[in-house]
Amino acid sequence: MKVYTKTGDKGTTSLFGGTRVPKDHARIESYGTVDELNSYIGLIRDQEINTSYKAILIEVQDRLFTVGAILATPPEKEVKKNGELRLQNLGIVPTDIELLENEIDQMEESLPPMTHFVLPGGHTTVSYCHIARCVCRRAERLAVHLSHNEHVPEIAITYLNRLSDYLFVLARKLSHDLQADEVKWIPRK
Repeated sequence: MKVYTKTGDKGTTSLFGGTRVPKDHARIESYGTVDELNSYIGLIRDQEINTSYKAILIEVQDRLFTVGAILATPPEKEVKKNGELRLQNLGIVPTDIELLENEIDQMEESLPPMTHFVLPGGHTTVSYCHIARCVCRRAERLAVHLSHNEHVPEIAITYLNRLSDYLFVLARKLSHDLQADEVKWIPRK
């Protein structure tokens, strides 16, 4: 299989199922941003961090491929011949969200309570988490935007929302683990 097909040279691409759309279509923007997020998650995973964080991040990357597949599937391709929704069998389930929530709760147990907003930074690895969090929020906004016009399973949007929360808490936890300064944002008076 060749990497280049030349089928996109005129500014269109195929969704799952073969439907061709412009490369700036909301569906392409949405799953393209999920792909960008997945790359940043890989960058975080490549850092010198606890192996348990790496294991969760691999799970997250796997789930993001699933979210991308969901977002790449137009509504007319969602239903199988027997009437069953194909997307329900792809693998985003409530326990994926619960995993993130459990990880958040566990990390927060060892962190001081938040009293202020925190400025992103303090350590390169922490900054990568904040960048990933921002890309995740953009992916979520694009999925919500797409859902205004086309079907997007709610669980995909919920997963992205919880993942951004996880990435924020992971940034705080890594600041703690790496003994990096967590700079509070204090507004001018």
